Amino acid sequence: MNYLNTLLFAIYPFVALTVFLVGSLIRYDRDQYTWRTGSSQLLEHKQLRIGSYLFHIGVIAILAGHFVGLLTPKAVWHLLGIEASTKQMMAMVIGGFFGVICFIGLTILIKRRLTNPRVRATTSKMDLTILLMLYAQLILGLISILVSAGHMDGAEMLKLMTWAQSIVTLDGSAAAAAIADVNIIYKLHIFLGMTLFLLFPFSRLVHVWSVPVQYFRRNYQVVRAKAAR
Repeated sequence: MNYLNTLLFAIYPFVALTVFLVGSLIRYDRDQYTWRTGSSQLLEHKQLRIGSYLFHIGVIAILAGHFVGLLTPKAVWHLLGIEASTKQMMAMVIGGFFGVICFIGLTILIKRRLTNPRVRATTSKMDLTILLMLYAQLILGLISILVSAGHMDGAEMLKLMTWAQSIVTLDGSAAAAAIADVNIIYKLHIFLGMTLFLLFPFSRLVHVWSVPVQYFRRNYQVVRAKAAR
């Protein structure tokens, strides 16, 4: 079991993150034409607009919360006067709120993909696989909130923080030790998350890298009404 724990949570994350970064660079260099979402808006737009809006709001908030919550050192939280139990409650409430929003949006998008014949015809196996994996990952995340409610001292959360920070600092041994005895729901959530990173370069998820940040820095465009004749 110790070997399996090390393999899945100390070695596999490094493999997945390496494929995520290197694979994204290679795909951008060799196949820029596919660096897009492959939108099906022309086939159906009402459900897409609602589902996509809810999903993206939810997932952006969730990812930001995971990034800040897991990678901010414990000393910083103490400096801010936030104890582990308080931080866990914040994560449960905020994460649960945006998790439900994301769940509703993703449910709409999956239903649209499966029930609309025209959209279904343009859906690849990888598209459907990623959607269902995201759905499973979201469900595990929501279930983890219920698990967290059973231990409000924040001890499990501190172990997950130690695991994430150990991965970032390339300390596989500390990562494996930190996560060894956490609840199986957290382990499944992490494993599936790493698998999504692994598949990222081979799916439409690469469009995440193309967020038009420069749009917010560009000069205003002056549009004049056509002169009357």
